[in-house]
Amino acid sequence: MTVIRVEHVSKSYGKVAAVDDLSFETPPGAVTAFLGPNGAGKTTTLRMILGLVTPDSGRATVGGRPYRDLDQPLRQVGAVLEATGFHPGLTAQAHLRAVAVAAGLDEARVGQVLELVDLAQAGPRRVRGFSLGMRQRLALATALLGEPGLLVLDEPANGLDPAGIRWLRGFLRAYAMDGNSVLLSSHVLVEVEQIADHVVIVAAGRLRWSGPLRTGAGLEELYLEVTG
Repeated sequence: MTVIRVEHVSKSYGKVAAVDDLSFETPPGAVTAFLGPNGAGKTTTLRMILGLVTPDSGRATVGGRPYRDLDQPLRQVGAVLEATGFHPGLTAQAHLRAVAVAAGLDEARVGQVLELVDLAQAGPRRVRGFSLGMRQRLALATALLGEPGLLVLDEPANGLDPAGIRWLRGFLRAYAMDGNSVLLSSHVLVEVEQIADHVVIVAAGRLRWSGPLRTGAGLEELYLEVTG
């Protein structure tokens, strides 16, 4: 079953076409890299997949249904679009408990996800003192609360140091090997090449290339070829 399907989706802001008749599918149980230059329409597309933006035409579905129609979305899809949506006065634990209670999730997951993202020691600390990298980890912990089978991540390595990037790479590969799926937007092609199974490349809001990551083929060369 296709995890995500984007079908002839378009979205304009005034006279600017952010996404233009875009179609692609992501395979289940794989890490799909969603690539493109700045302004290519990647974030707008992710927001349409997650029901945060309504397309002008076309539709985006998760498991055959629009995100807004999912019965328990946080148990099916975990999303990280930015690492700034935290109350600075709350501790990491309090933030996660609030999300868990609001979504009807087991509060026992709070400690588990803090362990998963290597923030267990920072759980009692207030978010105002977190670095950008720590906020990225907390955002990922929030996405994992419902034990979803799909993660949608927009630049998740932003703010991570080299050790954190290496940790993220291992985490996402293990997550996919457990039968889960990832749609990952990133500009770090070297890292993407090490973890992606499938690649979708867009430019100027349109699809330029989609398919499995070819063994032995350079991702940077492919990217420059289709976006140049």
